[in-house]
Amino acid sequence: MKPDIKICGLKTPEAVERAVAQGATHLGFIFFPKSPRNVAPEVAAELADPVRGKAKIVAVTVDADDDELDDIVHLLKPDVLQMHGHETPERILHVRALYGLPVMKAFSVREASDLDRVDAFIGVADRFLFDAKAPAGSELPGGNGVSFDWEIMASLDDSVDYMLSGGLNKDNVGLALASTRASGIDVSSGVESAPGVKDLHMIDAFFDAIADAGSPRA
Repeated sequence: MKPDIKICGLKTPEAVERAVAQGATHLGFIFFPKSPRNVAPEVAAELADPVRGKAKIVAVTVDADDDELDDIVHLLKPDVLQMHGHETPERILHVRALYGLPVMKAFSVREASDLDRVDAFIGVADRFLFDAKAPAGSELPGGNGVSFDWEIMASLDDSVDYMLSGGLNKDNVGLALASTRASGIDVSSGVESAPGVKDLHMIDAFFDAIADAGSPRA
């Protein structure tokens, strides 16, 4: 089965169009002022509207309050809310009930014990995303271009549906898919020529690598 592919941190029409043309199933728009990929909700809506229905629109937030989410949901009309902060299971349940949207809860991972927190969210979040813990000094919860030891994912309960993120690029995405049972992958910095600057050729190469990984010769 082909994995879901999420291109995250989109900021330009050209990158959105290329991601969709290549077969992205999810398009991520980041609402976090400290990120070089941050966009305003109205800008994200302008980028998403031409391709709406061709891929799922994902609003990526970090400990956003209801007022922030109100603006994002009203303007962008996302298909999925991704919560990449310190949200509790109770917060996830509140958001799901408030907006009637599926929620993907992101976790930062460095070692197997980091997965222990997932249990409390099983049956609460609709899906999970596992990203590498930020390196020392970084203020970003994701998009840092670092990966983690994917072998620890084997300790996760088989019932957990998740996307894999963190340091993915054309050179390692095939190994990531082969090493885990992730049903989806998420890339941001791995298709950028500079922080926040998506490179169309790198997007093409990323999708080519996924196709090669899924071919019989692979």
